[in-house]
Amino acid sequence: MNLSELTTLRLGGPARSLVVCESEAELVEAARDGVLVLGGGSNVVPPDDGLDEVALVRTTGFQRYGGKVVVDAGVTWDELVVRTLEAGLTGLEAMSGIPGTVGASPVQNVGAYGAEVASVIRTVRVLDRTTGVVADLPAAACGFAYRTSAFKQSPARWVVLSVELELGTDPEPVRYAELARLLGVDLGEAAPAMAVREAVLHLRRSKGMVLDPSDPDSVSAGSFFTNPLVEVAPEGAPCWPDPSGLVKVSAAWLIEQSGFQKGWGDGRVGLSTKHTLALVNRGGGTTAELLTVAREIRDGVQTLFGITLVNEPVIVGGSL
Repeated sequence: MNLSELTTLRLGGPARSLVVCESEAELVEAARDGVLVLGGGSNVVPPDDGLDEVALVRTTGFQRYGGKVVVDAGVTWDELVVRTLEAGLTGLEAMSGIPGTVGASPVQNVGAYGAEVASVIRTVRVLDRTTGVVADLPAAACGFAYRTSAFKQSPARWVVLSVELELGTDPEPVRYAELARLLGVDLGEAAPAMAVREAVLHLRRSKGMVLDPSDPDSVSAGSFFTNPLVEVAPEGAPCWPDPSGLVKVSAAWLIEQSGFQKGWGDGRVGLSTKHTLALVNRGGGTTAELLTVAREIRDGVQTLFGITLVNEPVIVGGSL
C-alpha cells in the first residue's frame, strides 16, 4: 500500500511493511524505534520514496466516567466530538471537523476557533520508545504550547496510546469573533454546544478545512503554517496577544501580503482557492513539489517581513 492512500495530502511512496494495530498491546509491540506511527494521516507529509515500516493506529476504545472520557489514539477526532456532545458534554464543540485521530491531538495541541485540546486534557498515556515504558503523563508534564507539545518536540521518543479528557456540561463561552458573529452572540457569551458545532463546520467547509471527496481544496493537511509569535506585529496585521507575552500574527495575512493569493501556483501543488494557509495536492503531486511550494511561500514572507513561517504538519524524514 502507498502512503498516498493513507494521508489526506495523498502524497508518499510505498509502505513496504504495514502493521494494523487494533489494541494498545499491538501498538506498543509495533511502535519500536524507526517505525512511523500513523493515525488519520491528516498532519503528515511523507517521503516520495516511501518507508520501510509503518504502524497504522486503529484502536477504538472509549470510556466515560461522568465528565471524564478516556479515548484510544485510533478513534477519529470528530467521532469523539460527536460522542461527547451526544452525551451532554461540552468543551470540544469549537474543535469540530478537525481531521485526524485522537492520538494526534495532544501532539499538535490541536485547536480552532478559540479552543485548544490542552485545556481539557487531564492525562496522556504514552509509550516511551527510548525505554519501552508505558506511562500516564499529567497535562503539566506534556509541554503544551501553541500547536506544539513535548511529543511534537521529540517525535522519535513518544507514541500516544490514549488520552483522558475532563469535560463540562454547561455551554462554553464563544472565544472567536468570526464564530460569535455567525452565531449572533457577543464575544465571550455562551452558546449551545450543538449550535457551535454546526457553525464551526460551516466555517470550516467554507475554507476547505473539512475532508470532503467532492472538494478538491480538502486534499491538504489543513493549515500548513502556524501563526508566528513575534515581539511586534507588522503594521495592519491581524494579531492577538499570547500568554507568552508575544503577539500572534495571522500567517494567512502575511502570505497574502507577500503576493501569494488564494489559488496561487500553476503546478500540481498550490494554494487552496478557499484559504491561503492550505497547500493542496491538485492531482499527481509529489512531496518534493509540495516542499518547493512551501519554501517559496516561506521565503517570500521572510523577505518582506523578516518573519519565518514554521510548518504545522510533520515532514517525515525532511524539513523546510
